[in-house]
Amino acid sequence: MSLNKTFIRLLSSFIALFLAGILAFAALVLYFLPQLPATEDIMQIQLSVPLRIYAANSELIAEYGEKRRLPIAIKDTPQNLLNAILASEDANFYQHGGVSFTGILRAILANFRSGEHGQGASTITMQVARNYFLTREKTYTRKFKEVLLAFKLEKQLEKQQILELYINKIFLGHRSYGFGAAAQVYYGKPVTELGLAQLAM
Repeated sequence: MSLNKTFIRLLSSFIALFLAGILAFAALVLYFLPQLPATEDIMQIQLSVPLRIYAANSELIAEYGEKRRLPIAIKDTPQNLLNAILASEDANFYQHGGVSFTGILRAILANFRSGEHGQGASTITMQVARNYFLTREKTYTRKFKEVLLAFKLEKQLEKQQILELYINKIFLGHRSYGFGAAAQVYYGKPVTELGLAQLAM
């Protein structure tokens, strides 16, 4: 009899904690939703590109601006490059709804075992949300907003649109933002002309 009472008490406590967690999560969502930036017009955002000066033969002779950008359409992006991005950044991109809960759990376990916080769990959609709308401050508030924005983007956009936003915004070093600019900076050619070895890097 005492065992049954103990089990019922434990079960009741678990249910109470579970419901409290749901209520707390709902309260956080209701609190942060009004604070989120509008995402409806994200596909119309004009990325700033540097001023480029060309010679009469179309050769680039000067470039002015803090950021290098050469936006490319998803349809013009080599499939091998897209495959490499998905393999390294978000293997389940086409399966999740913006947030990978298995990825979050995997990162928590990996960081717990190592005692560090080196492994992240941001999906491509979450990175798009952060790069377009949020700062890079490492706070729980920013991370929660990132999650909510990722869900919003997944409801508003097709997967290919999200991927196109990602490939044109991600910072890749040497003032290069996006793979179009990085291809020119590192290899001196358009991304469509890169070989397999170059794409893999």
